[in-house]
Amino acid sequence: MLIFLDTETTGLEKSDKIISIALIAIENSDVIIKNDLVNEGKKIPPKASSINHITNEMIKNKPTLQESDTFKYLELNNIYDVTLISHNANFDLQMLNTNIGFSWQGKIIDTLRTSKHLMPDCEEFSLQYLRYDLKLYKKEKEKITPHDALSDVMVTRNLYESLLELASKEELEDLSTKNVLMQKFEFGKYAGRYIEEISMIDRGYLEWMLSNIMDLDEDLRYSIEYYL
Repeated sequence: MLIFLDTETTGLEKSDKIISIALIAIENSDVIIKNDLVNEGKKIPPKASSINHITNEMIKNKPTLQESDTFKYLELNNIYDVTLISHNANFDLQMLNTNIGFSWQGKIIDTLRTSKHLMPDCEEFSLQYLRYDLKLYKKEKEKITPHDALSDVMVTRNLYESLLELASKEELEDLSTKNVLMQKFEFGKYAGRYIEEISMIDRGYLEWMLSNIMDLDEDLRYSIEYYL
């Protein structure tokens, strides 16, 4: 079984909470879709609402994460031979763990990390960028709303099918466990510049990033340490 998963949250910190969870489960010809808004007791800040368009009024009478049908289905299928597929899987799984102590026991394919491995010349790796760069929108049969959990799951499914043209499922699982050696910065004052170049002309900046940015992307941290 494959389970495509996405969550929306009140923010990006460990103290933030999941407010939406969606999945598409595929086994042979069977397709199951689950999608829930949930209420973990944390107010949604305007910044988060401006991205995912979920408001406090919308989750007021919604169940907790553990009470939701989507999570119950995920928990029921939390077994070794099920593969979970997500764009930035580490984030979704860390949020599930910090919110309710959930730990995934099956296999994992991270379409963000595998895209970086298999398409190193791509300018960006956000889900929406890849959606348009790879023309995944041509496969869409439903209306897609960016940063809507179910919409993002649908795009992730299409991205996964596109990645299968470059590598097998087993290779994608293996790549998902390996750090990506990134060549360029994707953000900041050196966006678009080669990390190796910056290591030679502004080594102190890279050392500052390693020491001061606690939530630095693990692949970027790996790459900076490599070039230093």
